[in-house]
Amino acid sequence: MSANPEFKSPGRLLKLKDVVEQTSLGVATIYRRMNQGTFPKNRALGGGRVAWTEADIEAWKQRAINGDLAAPT
Repeated sequence: MSANPEFKSPGRLLKLKDVVEQTSLGVATIYRRMNQGTFPKNRALGGGRVAWTEADIEAWKQRAINGDLAAPT
């Protein structure tokens, strides 16, 4: 079985505490911004657990650095 060269891994999955640490945002702010569409959505893992992809958080951080945190169109 060969690897798909077009597949790009989103990196590791991050728990909420990791996202808080990496973004310096509080939990309430993260969820409020998710609801506003200005922060990446988390993904359900089952059993009530959720996580964010590292790629999504890295992209958000880059937009923050560039001053472009408006909701995506």
